[in-house]
Amino acid sequence: MDTLLEIAIGYALVCVLLAMLLCTLRLLIGPSAHDRVLALDTLWISAMLLAIVLGIRFGTQVYFEVALLVALFGFASTVALAKFLMRGEIIE
Repeated sequence: MDTLLEIAIGYALVCVLLAMLLCTLRLLIGPSAHDRVLALDTLWISAMLLAIVLGIRFGTQVYFEVALLVALFGFASTVALAKFLMRGEIIE
């Protein structure tokens, strides 16, 4: 029989994958560019959470480093997209 941790990790994986699916739908059908940027930011956060949950599931450190890289790239891309939407240019 599964332990409580394995059941919780399986439930967390299903929830994160469902969140990623819903964010992808909002990214594709979002009515405005602002909605798409928010959906992309939430998708980055969900990808980071997926890497963390997989790191807990498999017990390796590599997934936590991947989660850190996903968080850094997600933050940088969100800032660049927000600046582009505000001013129309990224580099001043």
